[in-house]
Formats: sequence, structure tokens, C-alpha cells
Amino acid sequence: MTTLLSAVRVLRIGGWSLRVDDRAARTAGVLTVVILIMVAVSLCAGTIPVSPADLVGTLTGDASASTVRSVWGRRMPRALTALLVGAALAMSGAVFQSLSRNPLGSPDIIGFTTGAATGAVAQIVLFGGGVLETALAAVAGGLVTAVVVYLLARRDGVSGGIRLVLVGIGVGATMSALSALLLVRADINDATLAQVWSSGSLTGRGWPHAISLIAALAVLTPMLMACARSIAFIEMGDDTAQALGVSVERRRLQALILAVIAAAIAVAAAGPIAFVAFAAPQIARRIAPAPGVQLGVSALTGALLLLLADLLAAHLDIGLRTPVGLVTSLLGGMYLLSLLARRI
Repeated sequence: MTTLLSAVRVLRIGGWSLRVDDRAARTAGVLTVVILIMVAVSLCAGTIPVSPADLVGTLTGDASASTVRSVWGRRMPRALTALLVGAALAMSGAVFQSLSRNPLGSPDIIGFTTGAATGAVAQIVLFGGGVLETALAAVAGGLVTAVVVYLLARRDGVSGGIRLVLVGIGVGATMSALSALLLVRADINDATLAQVWSSGSLTGRGWPHAISLIAALAVLTPMLMACARSIAFIEMGDDTAQALGVSVERRRLQALILAVIAAAIAVAAAGPIAFVAFAAPQIARRIAPAPGVQLGVSALTGALLLLLADLLAAHLDIGLRTPVGLVTSLLGGMYLLSLLARRI
């Protein structure tokens, strides 16, 4: 059953209901088309260019074996990893910005991404840099940081708002200092590996990374979507949310944990990539303004941003392989300055 109220459609399937904003749906459709085009561009671009005809040939079986290996063995998993990491960061940022009611409330600014990165650096420096172990350490670091921030920000049974942002910034600075201390005291080879990882990069990412992200997001995304309505009420204010029957602190903690896990798995896959979680939700709100948290449009925006940043990083000629984290930091810093210039 579908009912139409203003520009919002309510889709009912059995006992489930889903609110779909018409403008957000149209924007999501446009973003999906743009993403598909940019994926095709990323598959064609590279050290050895692939023509559109050869790209189609990889689907029909008419391309050479070397072209198939290049497209499906290296470029496709890297593009998918970029899309999935960007989507995970953007959804995490959208949740944090809604919970904190502050545009600065993204995981890379309030310390959760830094905590995940510190966990990974500790694993590399102290125990060795296995891929699975580093990923698990990143997730653990993000969760530990989230618990510390939540407990320190909690006062009189309430943990949201600007206090969450300020406490997160302080804890993030502490975790960054701990990471620097580990690097200073580490063996030169371990320190180099940790520093390269900490720059945020998609180089060398293959199908294991992409498949792991697909599996993780297949579980996390429906859970985040299920929290979206409660998050929207909390964004209106704790008193309003309570009046509407929301168990504010319980729902806030649930959403916080899910958002931290989303950010942590993104960091585990590609390292700490800055500003995607900060910028994507705000861009999504501008291109598809609607009440509540825009998880779908934010995810597509974040996916597109990181894919574009990776394409730019691959073609920057600075004498080495440019980490995508460097590009997102540069672009994100410029976006933050423009945002501050408009509001101050």
C-alpha cells in the first residue's frame, strides 16, 4: 500500500513502513546514474587506458586476458571499495551530526576515526601488521573511543549536543598523541608501514576488502535505517523526542554504536580518510533538503565523493602514489573554511 502525503510517500509492507521523500528519491536516482558513469570512467582510466569498447568486451568475453585482469582484478575492487568506504563514512557522519545537532559532529572531527586509527597503529607497531588483525584493531579502537567519549559526555543522564562534540575533540586529540607516541618509539619499518596506512589509501585494495565491506554494510545499513526515525526525533530535542515516546538515551546509544562501527570498518578497509563523513551529509542536506537524517542520499554522496577523490589522487603527478586521504583532507579543509566563512 502506498499513501501520498505532501512530498512524502509511506510504503507499507506487512507490519513494516518506510517513509520516502520524493525529492530525496529523485536525487538518489541522479546520484546513482552519476556514480555508474564515474565507475565506468575509473575502470577505463589508469596507467594503461582501457577503451569503452574494451570495457564492454570484458562483460561479453571479447576482451584480452590482460584487460580482464586489469579491470576485474584491480580496478573494479578498488572502485567498489571506494564507494563502500565513502558510503559507510557518510552514513556515520549523518548519524553523528543529527545526534549532536551540530555540523561539526562527524566521526573524523570528534575523535572516533582517530581512535580507530590509533587501534590499528598499535596493532601494527606492537604486534605486527596482519590485514585481519589490523582491521579488528581498528574496529576495537573506534569502539573503545566511543565508550570513553559517551561516558565523559554523559551528564545528568544526557550525552548529546555540543558537549558530545567538545568531549570527542578532546579525546581525539589524546588518541592522536598516543598514536604519535607509538610511531616515535616504533621500529623504523613498523613506523613506516603504520604511517603509510595512517595516510588513508585505496592502493592495493582488492576483492577481499570489497567483499568484507559488502557483508558488513549489508548488516549495518538496515539497522541504521531502522534507527532513522528515532534519530530524527532526537534531533528535534530530547524533550520533544521523549514526548513522542522515544527512549532517548537508549536510542542514542544504539545509533552511536552503529555509527561508530560503520566508521571503524571504513577505517579498517582504507585507513583514516578525513572529511568525507563531515562533508557528505551536509551536501546531501543541501541537494535534498528534508526533515530527519538522510542516510540514503548521504551514503550515495559519500560514495561519489570518495570515488572522485580517488580518481583525482590517481592522476596527481607529485612523483609518488598520492594517498586518497591527502586529497580528501585538502578538499575537506577548503570546504570547512568556506562553511566557516559563511557562518562567522
